[in-house]
Amino acid sequence: MKVRITKMLSVLMMAALMVAASAASVFASEGPDWSSGTITVEGTGVAPTSAMSGIQARMLARRAAVVDAYRQMAEIIKGVNVDSDTTVENMMVTSDVTKTHVSALIRGAKIVSEKALDDGGYMVTMEIPMYGASNSLASAVLTPSTVKESFPEPQASVAPSQPVGLSGTTMLPSTTEGKLGSSAAAAPAGKAVGGFTGLIVDCRGLGLKPVMSPVIRNDNGQPIYGYKNLDSQTVIANGMASYVSDISRATRAGSNPLVVKAVSVTNHSGDPVISVADANRVLIENGATGFLDRTNVVFLR
Repeated sequence: MKVRITKMLSVLMMAALMVAASAASVFASEGPDWSSGTITVEGTGVAPTSAMSGIQARMLARRAAVVDAYRQMAEIIKGVNVDSDTTVENMMVTSDVTKTHVSALIRGAKIVSEKALDDGGYMVTMEIPMYGASNSLASAVLTPSTVKESFPEPQASVAPSQPVGLSGTTMLPSTTEGKLGSSAAAAPAGKAVGGFTGLIVDCRGLGLKPVMSPVIRNDNGQPIYGYKNLDSQTVIANGMASYVSDISRATRAGSNPLVVKAVSVTNHSGDPVISVADANRVLIENGATGFLDRTNVVFLR
């Protein structure tokens, strides 16, 4: 008899929590913060009317807020695009391993703040990093690779564009031929300016869609920057690029970035396309300072 009563009480408690969670106000999240590389949600909950004391009401409201936050986190993570064709949800459907990793990641989401509300409700703020060697979305969905492909060589039939810096002014070429461990071909003598710390691709007005594994292509369709060209552990730890709407926030590209303008986007709007001349310039400068290898890339959108 005691067992039956205990089971009935557990069922009633779960039902109360479900009612409380459904009554929670939904945090209007637009998805991941692609600039900071975090996914943050705010779950709210209220206590069921059957609560027998103020303390129990607060505990049940908190539990409802946590349930609400987990639900929101799961919805956002499943909708994240790993690449232009694949969402996290697609990967979870086709891979039990990915499903297990993502589920564990959500259950381990960090509560960064919480508070009781004046109306008797409760709010919990939860956060998951998109990138990091462990306990991140990237570590759950990106597959480490053992082989890194070299960056392509510049197309010899097209002259590289004149390099443009952050100020918008053209930089004059020097005779730099630096080799800093990049997998790219060495920068041709007399063509690399050198000293560029990163790359900013201006995609404003083109409707670029953020993805975890973007590919930069030239307008002949050739990929010049992608996951296969990089150390997978570096990508998992840092991501391949950040997405910002304000160029002043493009700090990932360093203090002296090379700036190029995208001419279009392709592959379901997830991959920026730049001219062959600009692609040649990017590859030449990367040969001198290796900023692509370090994933010092920012997409301005």
